Amino acid sequence: MNFSLIPTDLRPIAEKIEGRQRLSDADALELFHSKDLNALGVMASAVREWKNGNVATYILNRYINYSNICILSCQFCAFAAKKRDAHAFERSIDDIVAAVGESLAFGITEVHMVGGLHPTLDKNWYLTLLHRLRALDPNITIKAFTAIEIRHLAQRIFKLSIPDTLAILREAGLGALTGGGAEIFDPEVRDELCRGKESAEEWLDVHRLWHNMGGRSTCTMLYGHIETLEQRVDHLRQLRELQDETHGFTGFVPFAFEPNTTILAHVKPASAIEQLRNLAVSRIYLDNFDHITAYWVSMGLPLAQVSLNYGVDDLHGTIMEEKIFHMAGAKTPQEQTVETLEHVIREAGREPVQRDSYYRHLPKKLPAAATVPPAVESELAYA
Repeated sequence: MNFSLIPTDLRPIAEKIEGRQRLSDADALELFHSKDLNALGVMASAVREWKNGNVATYILNRYINYSNICILSCQFCAFAAKKRDAHAFERSIDDIVAAVGESLAFGITEVHMVGGLHPTLDKNWYLTLLHRLRALDPNITIKAFTAIEIRHLAQRIFKLSIPDTLAILREAGLGALTGGGAEIFDPEVRDELCRGKESAEEWLDVHRLWHNMGGRSTCTMLYGHIETLEQRVDHLRQLRELQDETHGFTGFVPFAFEPNTTILAHVKPASAIEQLRNLAVSRIYLDNFDHITAYWVSMGLPLAQVSLNYGVDDLHGTIMEEKIFHMAGAKTPQEQTVETLEHVIREAGREPVQRDSYYRHLPKKLPAAATVPPAVESELAYA
């Protein structure tokens, strides 16, 4: 690390990083308050380099939102709907299987699938969907369901314990859990932002149970709304503590709140500087995480490219279909090509490598100019 680029007040933290010592919450808060973005980039890049070298990864994946019909009414969410709402939708199993089958021809290795807490879809619907998706290609990873969806399935649909529900879903084809629904863990924020949703403890416990079964998942943080910097650090601390316990998180995927069409539309969107700062601090503080993903759907690909110099080692994936952020007003594209992802990685001076759902490197199967088919419709799901 080039200490000449680090201001005097941050050098004690830089020395901890250089010595690979764990940062305290106070250290993280000091970094969040720092105005020296370049220094944060230098420190975050040092962590990224010793963990991942000069590689930056991406995944070929397809997003599927099976329905946005939901029994909850989270204040920040522009995706969820009641059955009577004009924007409500529910995709059939045949439609979902056809969409994934089409995508397999373009080399996808993951189908990423979430939805609302649907009040009437039954156990057989979910299991049939998983069985049919796995039958398309036993090697594809079905990464599906947020923690709150798992709790909904266990309590209202399967009427079983969470471990028993997870075991049944895994047997049917579930390969990994998504990290969505974490939002911000602070109870006061959750009460204002997503009243009625699971608590932080309940979110963490679903992932703990899945990890203890040998499963893996990503984790997230939705920031840039009503939370304080102290509450962000608290969120990161709880993720770090669970990772110490289970080592089951494959990567961390933070994304900024998109306020355009929600009742929180008065909230000022996170700036580019704030997004880069959040990624850099996350990379430095989460010392037991191997990977930090820049979610280009949220931040846009140009800024995601810049984030490769702020601790990020992964640009997520081709996506192909996306709805949650775009229904909230995001103006980013709904998909990316392999060619584009590899170009922006190389342009940033990094080596592009395709990965699987567990961030393991894969041998390249597609030429650099390969493209994915046009999205049928704009869809978005939590990472």
